[in-house]
Amino acid sequence: MQNYKEFFKNKKITVMGLGLLGGDGDIRFLAEAGADIIVTDLKNTNELKPSLNALKKFKNINYTLGKHEFKDFKNRDLIIRAPGTPLDSPYIIEAHKNNIPITMWAALFSQFAERIGAMVVGVTGTRGKTTVATLINEILLTAGKKVIFGGNVQGTSILSNLPKLTPDVIVVLELDSWKLQGFDDLKISPNISVFGTFLPDHLNYYKGDMKKYFNDKANIFKYQKKEDTLIIGKQALSFVKKWAGKAKSKIILSKDRLPKGWKFNLPGLHNEYNAMLSVEVARKIGIKDNVIKKAIQNFKGVSGRLEFVREVKGVKYYNDTTATTPEATIAALRALGKKHNIILIAGGSDKGLKMGNLIKEMPKYCKKVVLLSGSGTERMKNKIKNVIEVNSMKRAIEIAKIFAKSGDIILLSPAFASFGMFQNEYDRGDQFMKIIKNLK
Repeated sequence: MQNYKEFFKNKKITVMGLGLLGGDGDIRFLAEAGADIIVTDLKNTNELKPSLNALKKFKNINYTLGKHEFKDFKNRDLIIRAPGTPLDSPYIIEAHKNNIPITMWAALFSQFAERIGAMVVGVTGTRGKTTVATLINEILLTAGKKVIFGGNVQGTSILSNLPKLTPDVIVVLELDSWKLQGFDDLKISPNISVFGTFLPDHLNYYKGDMKKYFNDKANIFKYQKKEDTLIIGKQALSFVKKWAGKAKSKIILSKDRLPKGWKFNLPGLHNEYNAMLSVEVARKIGIKDNVIKKAIQNFKGVSGRLEFVREVKGVKYYNDTTATTPEATIAALRALGKKHNIILIAGGSDKGLKMGNLIKEMPKYCKKVVLLSGSGTERMKNKIKNVIEVNSMKRAIEIAKIFAKSGDIILLSPAFASFGMFQNEYDRGDQFMKIIKNLK
């Protein structure tokens, strides 16, 4: 593969989805490399104002906003599609019909890394992938390795790291099921793949079909070669055996617990398992246990993932806004709820997931549940005792404070998507953090 500047120069690229979470950074990189770009997004000009302002100086970007048009998927050299593009998108079908290559940002970056000979570590799982990927990055940096980290972080651009790619760099990528669709397009998988957990999620997108969801996740190992490695836990491995037969690569089955005597700051058995997955990756790369142990002891966790915010008048506040499934919220309750002392702030937009187990677990740990309005809340609110529904984060915290006394925990762990009341899960967490940091 030629130099990335030569690759992108004058190339006709349609980017499907501008969004508000930093997609403009990758588009900026393409524009600076001299590509001829069409950006198309179903959101309108007003909704996309911050991203459009960031790109207004570029004359080589044209826009189709508030809709998609078939003409943007003809006579192009490359289509870069957005996460969550419908599986049956007529525009992607049109691009296939016209034999136009299709991919996504992380997969495109990985293709450059593969050609240059850099090692790629990919991390997926329904829960825990951000923690695992971030911890792998921390261990590698502690060991003095050169690392390019592509996490699920607002406002970051993975393509902007292309100038740093050299054969001695290790690329660590957090890959959700949508990003992994791009790997299927290019028929590639990471050199070391981590598959942490496989649980129901995004079933509104996959129309209730868990196998379709699994098939996207499975791209993390589907194209691995025999010299590559898949690091996996028992729970996810059972689905690999059921739906994929076996992987071509070497399989390392991760333990659930850290070695005896190792200290880790994050609460919950699920986090100890996440840490162990990271240990297995580091060992595979050849990092010594004493270095791994030091990095794990120093790890403070990731923002918005069971994050301790502060204690006010004896009440502890935790931000777990990225818990968008019932299983994630159950894990948070089990990690923190040694006593029946949690006031839980949950609820939001429905993803079509079964809520029965969460509803059963709530009474064991929660003295009160405050639900943020949304389609998911409508489905479950009548099945929970001691529940109050509110229509703002400010009101949710006001109510939670009324019921909290010293020794209690106020936990934001929604179990649902954020859309409706919030722009996204980060906005939801930011609103929570801002209010908590100003409490007296």
